[in-house]
Amino acid sequence: MSLQNLALSWALRHWVKPNSLRDQDIVASRALTGRVPFRAKLAPGWRIRPSHQAALAGEWIEPASPSHPARKRCILYFHGGAYVAMSARTHRSITSRLAASSGSSLFALDYRLAPEYPFPAALEDALAAYRALIATGTPASSIAVAGDSAGGGLALALLIALRDAKDPLPAAAAVFSPWTDLAVTGRSIVGNDAADVMFFGSWVEQVARHYLADTPAANPLASPVYADLTGLPPLLIQVSDSEVLLDDSRRVFDHAKQAGVAATLEIWPGLPHDWQIFAPILPEARAALREAGAFIRARLQHAA
Repeated sequence: MSLQNLALSWALRHWVKPNSLRDQDIVASRALTGRVPFRAKLAPGWRIRPSHQAALAGEWIEPASPSHPARKRCILYFHGGAYVAMSARTHRSITSRLAASSGSSLFALDYRLAPEYPFPAALEDALAAYRALIATGTPASSIAVAGDSAGGGLALALLIALRDAKDPLPAAAAVFSPWTDLAVTGRSIVGNDAADVMFFGSWVEQVARHYLADTPAANPLASPVYADLTGLPPLLIQVSDSEVLLDDSRRVFDHAKQAGVAATLEIWPGLPHDWQIFAPILPEARAALREAGAFIRARLQHAA
């Protein structure tokens, strides 16, 4: 465990986790949505390009040169934030590194947020963005999807919805600390309540209701842990052994393997939930993103 992780975990435990003792004010959370907490680490010759198209609202991280080979591959990325906050901008510390390590252009979607836009708004936006990429000439075999926390759950829900609609599936998916059970039934919700440096388990159930509204929590398109995962593309799941959402990853992995999906589960020791977002200060985050990038690069090359 790095010294940086020890210091970060201490700070999160003392300054962030206490706020999860109560239901968070959505207005206060939204104040973070347009901020950029860490500078993007762009590869030489790469740029950030905002997009305001109807189905592709968000931002591209891409080579400036239209002939660059990375332009032929794409990651569709979904940011975390419990479906109520954050944005493509807040997650540049992940998206910039994931694009560079995978050798792919990346589009980070600004999907609609709850509680104003509860389920299935985020999923509808994810479907529209994926289909827009296909319509503009990017084949499914050249697309990977990825996301963290709520965005990781959304990435898995997208795969299920695409399969059920008989759309062409992307080549792979990589998810970081995915939130897959909005019914909050995992044993780690209680078992890791003390160990998690960011959240108390009770907070997860509180915030879930903003996205669910009147939707049953076990709806498989809101909570992919309850879905049949047959036919999904290869998955990479990264999660910490100390977070309350650990079982959200373990159970999805188990179900995926039972369904014959080529799934890989990486359980990293002693790290915060969604530690990849701390890549500018955390060596474990940079290592995790390099591994995820290599996984995506390999799957896109194999599909091609």
